Amino acid sequence: MKKFYPVLFLLLTACNKEQPATKPVQFSSTVYEFLGTYDNTSKPHYLQKRDTISTDMINFIKITIPEASDLRKTHPELLSTKAIADIALTQSSDIYITFVSQGANLADAFAFYTYPTNSPPASAKDIQKITYVFPNAGHLSPLWAGDKVKIGSFNAGTSIGFVLMQDAWNDATKTLNNAAVHFCSNDVLNPETNPALKKHAVLIDYSSGNNRKVLIGFEDVDRTKQECDHDFNDVVVYATVTAN
Repeated sequence: MKKFYPVLFLLLTACNKEQPATKPVQFSSTVYEFLGTYDNTSKPHYLQKRDTISTDMINFIKITIPEASDLRKTHPELLSTKAIADIALTQSSDIYITFVSQGANLADAFAFYTYPTNSPPASAKDIQKITYVFPNAGHLSPLWAGDKVKIGSFNAGTSIGFVLMQDAWNDATKTLNNAAVHFCSNDVLNPETNPALKKHAVLIDYSSGNNRKVLIGFEDVDRTKQECDHDFNDVVVYATVTAN
């Protein structure tokens, strides 16, 4: 009687082949633009009047998303929520982004994209344009807490998503790398294949007296990598929406 065990073994091996933990996402059809010019340190020339960031807010951030503390252990509810960091407009509005803090080891750029609220992106092909807000909001950033930028005026039915571009600022050439790894507020655009690891932006409610903000904290490392600390404090910003 013939034996076919080797063939069976090969078939089983092929069926059990592990899927990659990360699949690179290419934004090859996306156009990249700037809100304006910036100096040799990456500081934008288009900053608005600086917001006042209280010591209380800074301390709140340090307590809520402390350096090198895994958010899955400290505040898992921030990761399990279905809420995303995008802004969905129900009326025409001006939008401002305020830089609060950074805890990055990489020179990360911060940018935004838009899409129709009723048609969220399914892949990078759906992102027609990405606009840089802060050329370097990460390591050695020249930004101060409270530095604010108006990113534009947008119509009702528009959603604004955000993207942290890993180590995109090149301090030697004073330029940005459009091909840097993108970590987006829309989980579907991120490279991790495990749904539990795809989130790179979390919403954090801050309230002190009459000062209420929804902070957005970003993680700037592929979350499947051993070097990722999952602390989501690499860049922290908040948005201000003013109806027209």
